[in-house]
Amino acid sequence: MPDPELLERITARRAELDEIEEQLAKRLVEVRAERDELAVAERVLERMTGQLAEERSSARPTPGQVGGGR
Repeated sequence: MPDPELLERITARRAELDEIEEQLAKRLVEVRAERDELAVAERVLERMTGQLAEERSSARPTPGQVGGGR
């Protein structure tokens, strides 16, 4: 018959590992959600940067253009 003290230690360690696994699973969910948010923020930033570049280039007078001329 296995040593009851060893079985108790194994059971206790298994419980500790189960708790750690649960904490890690929750943390993984949080990390993935934050990564998704960063991907969205990056796409928004790229889109806004492109739009600003377009606006700036269209607002510049072309060479030879006189301001306010018809």
